[in-house]
Amino acid sequence: MEDAVAALAKSGPNSAEIADWIRSQIRNSRLVPGQRLVEVDIIRQTGGSRFKVREAFQRLAAEGLVDIEEFRGASVRGATRDEIRQLYQARALLEGLCARDFTLRASEDDRRRLAQLARQMEDCVDDNAPEKFGRLNSEWHTLLMRGAGNAVIEDLVKRLSTPVHHLLFGTFYRGDRLAQAVDDHREIMKAIDAGDAASAETAMRAHVEHGHRFLTNLEHAVHND
Repeated sequence: MEDAVAALAKSGPNSAEIADWIRSQIRNSRLVPGQRLVEVDIIRQTGGSRFKVREAFQRLAAEGLVDIEEFRGASVRGATRDEIRQLYQARALLEGLCARDFTLRASEDDRRRLAQLARQMEDCVDDNAPEKFGRLNSEWHTLLMRGAGNAVIEDLVKRLSTPVHHLLFGTFYRGDRLAQAVDDHREIMKAIDAGDAASAETAMRAHVEHGHRFLTNLEHAVHND
């Protein structure tokens, strides 16, 4: 029995853990759309076996994050404009539900922490600190989903965000986008503080839709330059 346990300990990460690692690399823009996923590199970086790495590719292909082509192998999949629209629509619905449930069931500690993060993001606008804003914003949304008590939605939103996560940094967090996001957060927090679950849901949906609209406008501006 001890020999079996020792063998498992040495077997390295499973395919789900390797897939999680690849997702994190995509979220952090270390792997970008169109980039080839080199098996030997991922084996070296994760300690996984060739079989488990290939299983991870299949998992990610099923999620739409990876393309697998004969003779070319796996690469990070990009998202079309229409796919991005659909992703944001789904996120608006799911995060809206979380805002509603957070209002109804979150603990006082979670409410205080959410308000604290919102104030810190306001300071980021004054300090022109977009990278810090991005980190705090991610923490704010994660806390709201966890405070809502719906782990399924939290996992779904993470998956929906990954294909476009590389777009959510740099020029996306410009001063005007930060100001809009802060205004949205104020509306959401106001509804939560008032115990108005329906208004919190509506405000969160609008917040996600504003992000999509800004991203679309930004893309048009880039193509027109």
